[in-house]
Amino acid sequence: MTILILNSLSGYAQKSEETLVRKTFDNYKASILNDKGSDAVKCVDSRTIRYYSEMLHKTKNADSSSVNSLGLMDKLMVFSIRHRATKKDILSFNGKDLLIFAIKEGMVGKNSVAKNIVGDIVIDGKFAKGQLIADGQKTPFYFHFYKEEGIWKIDLTSLLPIGEVAFRNMQQSSGMSENQYLFKLLEMTTGKKPGSD
Repeated sequence: MTILILNSLSGYAQKSEETLVRKTFDNYKASILNDKGSDAVKCVDSRTIRYYSEMLHKTKNADSSSVNSLGLMDKLMVFSIRHRATKKDILSFNGKDLLIFAIKEGMVGKNSVAKNIVGDIVIDGKFAKGQLIADGQKTPFYFHFYKEEGIWKIDLTSLLPIGEVAFRNMQQSSGMSENQYLFKLLEMTTGKKPGSD
């Protein structure tokens, strides 16, 4: 009898945690779709903030050869910040500020979440992964979540490798160099040609 009760409680706790993970994603998605960067930041984990802090550091300090040695996604991030933000803004940002700015400027696009939901969720202690379902189709990709200070937070960096592959394929099929492709992309998304700065 005790084993049955413990199993029931364990199953209930698991479902409860899954609900909380799903709620984190839903809150993040709603924040992005409604242009509420400050609310979205509350849903992301420390890995995400650390990534944006690192990209901010590179934006402020990396010379052209350092930027050219970055992966495609990181290079796009540095170029996007330099293209969209003023020097004054860049110098005043921290990692959270940069993420809020990126959401406001459409760098974290609504299309990245609009047709996505979290499918099956697997929880292992303070880590969880939820299957990405895009346009109603299951994918082999997973959102990662970490429980920080008792709250489930989404790790946006967990999907960077997918973005890297997708952008690499588009860049290669364009026939342009990496930088030409990224500058063209920035011009198309902002309506403004990137300058030498």
